[in-house]
Amino acid sequence: MNNKKDKVVLGIWMDHAHAQIIECPNRGMEIRVVKNDFTHQAKQESLQKGELHMHHKEQQQQAKYYANLAEVIRHYKDVVLFGPTDAKVELYNIIKSDAACSDIDIDVVQSDNITENQKVAFVREHFFGH
Repeated sequence: MNNKKDKVVLGIWMDHAHAQIIECPNRGMEIRVVKNDFTHQAKQESLQKGELHMHHKEQQQQAKYYANLAEVIRHYKDVVLFGPTDAKVELYNIIKSDAACSDIDIDVVQSDNITENQKVAFVREHFFGH
């Protein structure tokens, strides 16, 4: 893509519970949400079957959550992962271990819990400087 303003980029604000996917195509913004299916209720139900079962179920759901996000990321060349927890680093490590994703430029940035408008502004500023 010759023009920087025409570049399609992806920002993902995330924690361990959910991710907001912010796509920037052609000066617009599109936001989607991906949730981790391991809710508080699922945790309580699993815990009744034992702590080991609960831990195993949590790991399965976390892996599925990261796999869903990695599938989205595969379609982009420029990505920024940001948020308040280590979830972004965990996802980054998974993606970088996948040879099919080796040409994706991914930045990882620590950020606070911020509003949706602030997330959009962050992605725009990160990639376009305004």
